[in-house]
Amino acid sequence: MPVADAQPSEAAGRNAFSLVLVSLMKGVVHAEDAPKNWQALLDLQARVRDHVAPLGLELIVDEAEGYAYLRQRVVGEGEPELPRLVPRRPLGFQVSLLLVLLRKKLAESDAQGDGTRIILSREQIADLVRVFLPDSGNEARLMDRLDTHLNKVVEMGFLRRLRGKDGEFEIQRILKAFVDAQWLSEFDRRLAAYAEHLKNESAAEKDAEP
Repeated sequence: MPVADAQPSEAAGRNAFSLVLVSLMKGVVHAEDAPKNWQALLDLQARVRDHVAPLGLELIVDEAEGYAYLRQRVVGEGEPELPRLVPRRPLGFQVSLLLVLLRKKLAESDAQGDGTRIILSREQIADLVRVFLPDSGNEARLMDRLDTHLNKVVEMGFLRRLRGKDGEFEIQRILKAFVDAQWLSEFDRRLAAYAEHLKNESAAEKDAEP
């Protein structure tokens, strides 16, 4: 006897589950970017957790902030360590600096309690970064480097380019999960040491002037 086709609702359910998995495997899922996919993720999250657990992954969902992602699960005592599916991303100083400055913008917004989206222009971000970098006197080179770092942060999912608005970016709230208080304090110490180094370097250059 011929096998009956799956009911439309069953097929739709499988498609929704597949779409949720693929979206998570590609990166962060944001509620505002794909509302239907986000709702499917919320409905299917228990099934997603069961599906990714054997791969050494866990599902992180923040309904209040509207984002979800997969991260490598911490290996328990006596458990075999699986190959990493979510790669670690080494960050240079200037990318780390950019992430910290954006994270502080989020903290300021939360402290004010306005709950609005944080949108910054390329020039505003440059002003944030410029304070912490040595004065090279080459503005074009600074902006070229900034564009490279901005592209990296966009790729990581912490900034989003605004459609139809060239050079404007929205800070994504998932940055709060990546840059926690401990990470922030550790980088602040590094930043203070870096600022002191620049200060001493500048003083040495002045002393060396004829």
